[in-house]
Amino acid sequence: QVQLVESGGGLVQAGESLRLSCAASGSTLIIYAMAWFRQTPGNEREFVAAVRWNNELTYYSDPVEGRFTISRDIAKDTMYLQMDNLRPSDTAVYYCALAQTWKGVVTRPVDFDSWGQGTQVTVSS
Repeated sequence: QVQLVESGGGLVQAGESLRLSCAASGSTLIIYAMAWFRQTPGNEREFVAAVRWNNELTYYSDPVEGRFTISRDIAKDTMYLQMDNLRPSDTAVYYCALAQTWKGVVTRPVDFDSWGQGTQVTVSS
C-alpha cells in the first residue's frame, strides 16, 4: 500500500509561480513512474506531466510544455511540479499518481495505481 500526500497548492495571480510536492510513503520499493493530473468540475482528469523513476525521462501535455517542470528525488520518494507563468486556465485540483506496474504509457489515469487526495491551484486574472 502506497500513500501519496500533495502539498503546495494555493491562490496566485496570472504570471506567478507555484511548486507542488508529492511525497510517497509505504510500499515504495518499486516505482516505475509518477505523474501529475488535474481536474476541473464536470471534466475528466487531464494529464499534466509525468516522470520515469529510473531514468528521469519526462513527459508533458501541450498546454503546460515550456511552463511546467516535473522532477523527482529518489532518496525522498518525492515528486515536484514547478509551475511558472501560471494562467487562469491552469486552475484545477491537481492530483499526483504513482505507477508500480508498467503499462508502457504514462499519460492516462489507468496507467497509475495510487493517487493522492489532490491540492487546489487557483490562478486569478
